[in-house]
Amino acid sequence: MSIPVEQANLFGQIGRVRVSLRRLAVWISLALICLAAFSALTLMQGIDRQLRDVTETYAVRNAARELTQELSQAEASQRGFLLTQDREFLEPYRSAVSSIDQRVAALLEMTADDVDQAGRVRSITGDISGKMAEMARTVALVEAERPEEAQSLTATGMGARLMAEVSQTLEDFIAEEDQKLEARNRAIDQTRIGLVGALISALFAAAILAYALLSRAQRQVSDLAKRQRGLVGLNEALEAQVAERTRDIEDARAHAERERQRVETLLQDANHRIGNSLATVSSLLALQMLRVRSDEVRVALEAARLRVHAIASAHRRLRLGGDLESASADEFLQAVLDDIIATQTNQRRIAITGEIDAIQVSARDATTLGILLGELVTNALKHAFPDNRQGRITVKLARDDAGVVTLSVADDGVGLSDGQAVSEDGLGSVIVRQLSGQFGGQPVYTQSSEGGVAVSIALPKLGEPPVLQGER
Repeated sequence: MSIPVEQANLFGQIGRVRVSLRRLAVWISLALICLAAFSALTLMQGIDRQLRDVTETYAVRNAARELTQELSQAEASQRGFLLTQDREFLEPYRSAVSSIDQRVAALLEMTADDVDQAGRVRSITGDISGKMAEMARTVALVEAERPEEAQSLTATGMGARLMAEVSQTLEDFIAEEDQKLEARNRAIDQTRIGLVGALISALFAAAILAYALLSRAQRQVSDLAKRQRGLVGLNEALEAQVAERTRDIEDARAHAERERQRVETLLQDANHRIGNSLATVSSLLALQMLRVRSDEVRVALEAARLRVHAIASAHRRLRLGGDLESASADEFLQAVLDDIIATQTNQRRIAITGEIDAIQVSARDATTLGILLGELVTNALKHAFPDNRQGRITVKLARDDAGVVTLSVADDGVGLSDGQAVSEDGLGSVIVRQLSGQFGGQPVYTQSSEGGVAVSIALPKLGEPPVLQGER
């Protein structure tokens, strides 16, 4: 059942909206993660600054507390020495006085960056200096054995007031530092809460992003699985088609092979039928020879019979190659020679040998070449060995240095007398000349090195495709 177009469009819009929402969620998650990371970095830097401030506040507070203790120690030692005139109180007194100067210098250095704190410390140093001067005057009077004056100086209450003011100022300073410390601790707590919130936001955004990426990865894996199943299905379909086409090709090839074999059989059968028919004609000529009394007629019939037999042999011996259009010259011409040898009445008197190269020629040229070879060998058998003379005929077919196919037939017969030439009016010469002309060559007759006649014919057109009608 098909889905309506409107419903399909609605599904498509919903799918696009979902994709857009997923992309928006991913971008928002990335923004939240970046923002949380930046916030966490900023808060961590703030916490570092607050921790440094807290540490410095503790140091200032402790320095003020230690300064108060040193002042109390110096005052207590001074009073003890005043009341008892025991010099053992001088050592802790002088140690406290020396430490007070160092404490004041350290406190001034710690508060140098804060103008308010530095002002308060400088205001305290004046009171401390006055108190230290008062205590030093008292100790000096006691050491000079003037205790009454020292006690009179103490009785004025100035030292006590100075000590009370210094102690109160230091206590106020310490209380203020305590308030700052509490405020900074609260700020650290707030910063810590903000940092925890930023980390939670980052984790939440990372969870959303991971979910979105996981969902996308699952969809991609699902899509890949579907595509893989689709590809597997297509592959199986293609393999089935390829198998079917392969079977069709194999069937077609087998059919073509059967047709080729059938055509080859028909051609071979046709050639055999032509050869057998020509052999029948040759036999009829032989029978006619037996009834003829004239030697001239008998010679003519014998020549005709041999030529018909050569043509019949060429057709019977023709064996085409796999293309049904060509034949190998060495197999075909050697078979023709064997057939000529078999027709001789006395095969031992004249030996016929062939040196034929494996040259591929067309079926039309093969038949003509076989007839030409038969005519040359027949002429040699007829004229070269009179009076039952023994001898040899050598047939060669090869390419010369220029690549032109050359046919030569040489005998060691009686040869030509001095000044004698081959008659060009004879039927055999005419046939050889016409057949040679079909391959673009002319017969050349020379005296053989063995004493007979050698016929050499260059065949430059052998193997060329036939010229069709209308071509130039």
